[in-house]
Amino acid sequence: MEQVHLFTKKLKPSHISHTLSFPTHVLEAFPFPQGAHMMKFEAVDATDNEWTFSLSTRLTGAYPKPVLLRSSWHRFVEQKGLVPEDRVAFFMERDDMVRRYTVRAQRKVMILMGQDVWVDVEDLPLYGL
Repeated sequence: MEQVHLFTKKLKPSHISHTLSFPTHVLEAFPFPQGAHMMKFEAVDATDNEWTFSLSTRLTGAYPKPVLLRSSWHRFVEQKGLVPEDRVAFFMERDDMVRRYTVRAQRKVMILMGQDVWVDVEDLPLYGL
């Protein structure tokens, strides 16, 4: 299966304390049931832990404005120790009708030759203490 990058987002304070907004174009990667405005999906992190997220779209308005609901997103934020300026990346693998999602939580550790260097938070010293 080929891994497809869905999006990467640098976190703002509102993403840490509330919801994580998704770009509208990635909705095509999530099979919402007909007429539904919310669905749950599982994503595996860098340590093969599975996370269940609730993705929701608004019922009215000019565009759907997809977000991960705080009830599912905040546990991930707390467990990973995420702070503003960290980033998350979502990926999808698809094989026929099976979709597998991956999520990465990363922190910028340095700038090397003008390029940001990001590492998974699980690889940082003191992670999980």
